[in-house]
Amino acid sequence: MRYGFTTGSCAAAAAKASAYMLLTGKEKRTITIDTPKGIPFDAVIEEITREEFRVSCAVRKDGGDDPDVTTGALIFAEVSLVGEESGFKGGKILIDGGLGVGRVTKAGLDQPVGNAAINHVPREMITKEVEEICELTDYHGKIRVVISVPHGEMLAEKTFNPKLGITGGISILGTTGIVEPMSSQALLETIRVELNVKKEGGQKAVAVTPGNYGQAFMKNAYKYDLDRSVKCSNFIGDVIDMASEAGFEEMLLTGHVGKLVKLSGGMMNTHSKEGDCRMELMMAAGIQAGISLKAAKDILTCVSTEEAVRILKEYGKVMETMEIIMDKACYYLNKRAAGRLHIECIMYANDFGELAKSKDAEKLLKKIKEVEV
Repeated sequence: MRYGFTTGSCAAAAAKASAYMLLTGKEKRTITIDTPKGIPFDAVIEEITREEFRVSCAVRKDGGDDPDVTTGALIFAEVSLVGEESGFKGGKILIDGGLGVGRVTKAGLDQPVGNAAINHVPREMITKEVEEICELTDYHGKIRVVISVPHGEMLAEKTFNPKLGITGGISILGTTGIVEPMSSQALLETIRVELNVKKEGGQKAVAVTPGNYGQAFMKNAYKYDLDRSVKCSNFIGDVIDMASEAGFEEMLLTGHVGKLVKLSGGMMNTHSKEGDCRMELMMAAGIQAGISLKAAKDILTCVSTEEAVRILKEYGKVMETMEIIMDKACYYLNKRAAGRLHIECIMYANDFGELAKSKDAEKLLKKIKEVEV
């Protein structure tokens, strides 16, 4: 699959091209930058606007084969000369965000509250590339770089930014400068950021869920909106590690039996490519709970866990089986946590509601709800 380039790479390339045109007086239609990954980015320059003391241009974001909402967006960089009378203090290059670039409103993110949501690696890339042009042209003054993204505020609605407290637009991101197709690392970093934001908001306990499966159940049963939970996707083990590293003391995992039953077998990544032993685990727990050989065989022929629960219900063994699954799941969850944080769990099914919960799960949920209000 084809890799792409991050918004940070696009911003750095546009800034370098604008700086070149401003300081040399020559037009530039292509430019090359070095990404932190070591892969050069040969960028095509668009939308050039040249004035005596400022130049603006854009690079179009190409996310490769990754389904990125920012692919196709123009990332603009306006570069201008700054006089001493401006009061500009600090380094030689001032970087800020303009239209369509978000502002940080919550602690725990890459940038402090009030800053433009341009992460530190893109800032370093922009600084490096612009300084290279300054050295090339023997310019020793100060320069201002403003990154903007038309329609960035609209694009941000399709990202995690509103939930993270980044308002007014998208973030300028990237740690390697490269977008790898369907990068699990990118998703994990997004989860890490959300955990950090919640921790900085004063929470000592965090609610985590694989997704919104069961949203209606949680609202009806516990008056809790799953949108307030951190979505861990299939990365339950990784999120336990990250929650511990962020300093959380407790974690509540809520989820559908189809995901959480895998935990009873010690699987900390619940993606089907890592293994699918749902029916075997449900059958084993059912046998331990006293189901018949026929019931065990029936469960093994099921294609969904909802269907397997229905069979257990027919044989009158749902509660006993689910308690066994919950006990084993909690054992492996807390084994992964290794004393770094305490974990409680709630498991449910769409057609049957709550199937099982750990001893103090409801108490922990109440504590989380009180802090989130």
